[in-house]
Amino acid sequence: MRRVRDLAKPAVVGEQGELFPVWRHHPFFTDTPAPTLEAEREHRHHAVVEQVIADSKASALAHLPSGHFHANAAWLIQWAMAYNLLRAAGALTSAFHAKATTATLRAHLVQVPARIARSARRVTLHLPRNWRWQKAWTHLFDTVHRPPEPA
Repeated sequence: MRRVRDLAKPAVVGEQGELFPVWRHHPFFTDTPAPTLEAEREHRHHAVVEQVIADSKASALAHLPSGHFHANAAWLIQWAMAYNLLRAAGALTSAFHAKATTATLRAHLVQVPARIARSARRVTLHLPRNWRWQKAWTHLFDTVHRPPEPA
């Protein structure tokens, strides 16, 4: 059992301080001889891995297993590349997108409701007015297409 101070509840409400501190308790069971903090860190790491697995099963890995080894290998490689690129794009975009699922990243950053226009050998991308994710998308676009910093 690990006891952690609840930081979501303020210690002072108005002019009156708290009567007693509020704690959250995190129970977990383990058979390792590791200390509590180390065991909890490992437990949280496993929770992150479980989220990645669930996220991947909801995307490209839903096609596995097929009857062909090479098809499975191709889906796995494509999933790994797409997952890593989406994670990098989310981390470059905003704090919200850094923690978002791949389905959210696809909906907000990849499936862009834009119109492409060509004129005089120039390509122009017209984003919709009042699009909720325009600021995040343009920040990602500007970050990726910025010229490299001089050395």
